[in-house]
Amino acid sequence: MNKKNSDNRENRARITAKMLLEIDAIHFNYQKPFTLTSGIRSPVYIDCRKIISYPKIRSTLIDFCADIILEDIGLDQIDSLVGGETAGIPFAAFLSNRLDLPMHYIRKKPKGFGKDSQIEGDKIAGKRVILIEDLTTDGGSKIKFCNALRSAEAKVENTIVIFYYNIFPSIPTKLNKIGLKLHYLASWWDILKLFKDEGTDWSNETLSQIEQFLTAPLEWSKQNT
Repeated sequence: MNKKNSDNRENRARITAKMLLEIDAIHFNYQKPFTLTSGIRSPVYIDCRKIISYPKIRSTLIDFCADIILEDIGLDQIDSLVGGETAGIPFAAFLSNRLDLPMHYIRKKPKGFGKDSQIEGDKIAGKRVILIEDLTTDGGSKIKFCNALRSAEAKVENTIVIFYYNIFPSIPTKLNKIGLKLHYLASWWDILKLFKDEGTDWSNETLSQIEQFLTAPLEWSKQNT
């Protein structure tokens, strides 16, 4: 990544973190930890679904996602955007409208009646697509969606999320092994950096627990089960 792209990513991350704090999408409770989709216990939780209720903020974040496509992927390399059920669907819709791109959405599994479709929209075979979701923790849903898209003969090499937990260093490599590159606007490390740089009302104990979790999430989860 060149310096310009690195600066752009850092700027997007800082603004995204501030906006998520502004709309109270960031939650912390180490005394009653949250259970993530992956099953681990966490003192932190992010609610990206709140973004859809704030037009100005969602517009800025969709602009950031558009910048990733324009700068890092290439608009001419994409035929459609695919929203993952359920939280990824509105973000894919906003982004497809911004870039004037077609859109599909994908279910976690075929709906079980009618045409038993898992992917909705026009025919997707042969289309170059980007998977859009709200967040990722361990990459599990991305892999399942990617496999389903490829089974439908779509070409998917990139996924964009608003927020990446970034607590497992192996996840980008894990996704790269199946030919999928992860792009994101901000992570917990970006939020922690914002707190350290600009200060916060959260206590030192709170910040300490966050950093302990980010550094060793599985160990923290076992100790707080």
